Amino acid sequence: MPDLLHSLLKQDIGHLRIVAGLWGIELDANDEDAAREELCASLLDPELAAELIDSLTPQAREALTALTSAGGRIPWAAFTRQFGDLREMGAGKRDRVRPHLRPASTAEFLFYRALIGRAFFDTEKGPQEFAYIPDDLFELISHEGHEEHKGERKKGPVVSEPLGRGATPGEKNHILPADDRILDEATTLLAALRLGHKISPDPKLLSLLQTAGLLKKNIPQADAVRKFLEASRADALQMLVEAWQASESFNELRLMPGLVCEGEWKNQPQVTREFLLNLLEAIPDDKWWSLTPFVREVKQKFPDFQRPAGDYDSWFIKRESDGQYLRGFAFWDEVDGALIRFFIADILHWLGMVELAGAEEGGTPAAFRALDIRDSNTRPSNIENGRIKVSSQGKIIVPRFAPRAVRYQIARFCEWDEEARRTETQPDEYRYHITPHSLSKAKEQGLKVEQLLTLLAKHSDAGIPPVLVKALKRWEVNGTEARAETQVVLKVSRPEVLEELRKSKAARFLGEPLGPTSIIIKAGAQSKVMDALAEMGLLAEGDANEQTS
Repeated sequence: MPDLLHSLLKQDIGHLRIVAGLWGIELDANDEDAAREELCASLLDPELAAELIDSLTPQAREALTALTSAGGRIPWAAFTRQFGDLREMGAGKRDRVRPHLRPASTAEFLFYRALIGRAFFDTEKGPQEFAYIPDDLFELISHEGHEEHKGERKKGPVVSEPLGRGATPGEKNHILPADDRILDEATTLLAALRLGHKISPDPKLLSLLQTAGLLKKNIPQADAVRKFLEASRADALQMLVEAWQASESFNELRLMPGLVCEGEWKNQPQVTREFLLNLLEAIPDDKWWSLTPFVREVKQKFPDFQRPAGDYDSWFIKRESDGQYLRGFAFWDEVDGALIRFFIADILHWLGMVELAGAEEGGTPAAFRALDIRDSNTRPSNIENGRIKVSSQGKIIVPRFAPRAVRYQIARFCEWDEEARRTETQPDEYRYHITPHSLSKAKEQGLKVEQLLTLLAKHSDAGIPPVLVKALKRWEVNGTEARAETQVVLKVSRPEVLEELRKSKAARFLGEPLGPTSIIIKAGAQSKVMDALAEMGLLAEGDANEQTS
């Protein structure tokens, strides 16, 4: 940042005299350059600076605290939204209006005391305008009023006290505990993609598995998947959380339900994520915290936590329900505030990092409590030792806490009942069944029946029914030996009628004979055969529900 002298370079002698008067200084010099040097020498006196800081209004002290906490500068749009703007006026109007005596805002109060400057600085996204404290003044101010920030130039805000307040008893009537079901969802999705099932996966789960290296272009990566499935549940969850924390591609804003992001603009999800996690770290351990006051205070103190230079116009975001574009600070609650709620009540809870609570069961979350998933006292202590149930008809029930690697392999051998998802009546079971078709698909992927038998024998609660073992081994040798089909059968009174029909133009609609007076009619051809019989002078009764071709 520029120092005080360079911050005053563009100011005329009238402005310099205003600053001097507000500090209680008499300028002897009449030349601008000499007056500027004389003024700076006086303003940078530690005793005078301490006296001035002590005499500031509460609003001015708050603004300086915000600036020092942010490392000495804040985007101009964000600063003026909180502390007011500067009225634009030339030297003549300034001398008539005398804004330093009746400042219209805290920003104006500080500007005419030379405590803040206004300038453009280079950023990653190009030049942006900032409010700033001149470098040499920053050292004095941070020493006098903020000893903990002395000499620091931090990239982000320092939060010494948690935002918001603790939850009331009414806000935590009904608790929704954290869990690690994300691991089961991931196992199901990985198996479905491995089998080529046509599914509509949860976008945030798909994005998470990609950022964790388990998927590449929606294709499971064998080595990474094996490592993930064979890890303990605690370690597997930690793998997902660490991948999420470091990811620049997992974009919570673009994954929020109900909003549509359009255009080529880019946000910085990893930076935003780190900022919000830092805010949450200030909350006392094992303390239930109220969600709405937390969001409200973020809006008051750090409204631009995800917006470079307080830009609320270049991001094209609209409500999915009615197509309304949510541009401008007026829609902060629907975009930025909603993102904080989504971050805590959806993402963090989904990852097992917070518990939620509400005033009533099934209601909107009103409170949260952060957990440390690395702490064995707070993380779910789920051990994968569940046993599989196998029926003689080839039906398989896999409990949630069976080894995930085992369920993943079984899923590749079987058809999925109701997509093998948990049901309301059996929320912790996955159901599959073995069919010739599923075995054929497994064989195409290089899997063998012997592998399935080994899995079932090792992990089933009562072993494999012998009749199923026999059936699987016979299929491996002989393939499908029986097939149940629904067929339309034509029965005639005499063999001669059937023989005459087989010589007619309807012969191409006939299938396998079942005897001298019976024959199968090919699918969809019943009406054609009936027409042919009518042409032969025979009236026949048929199934009115048969679809014609």
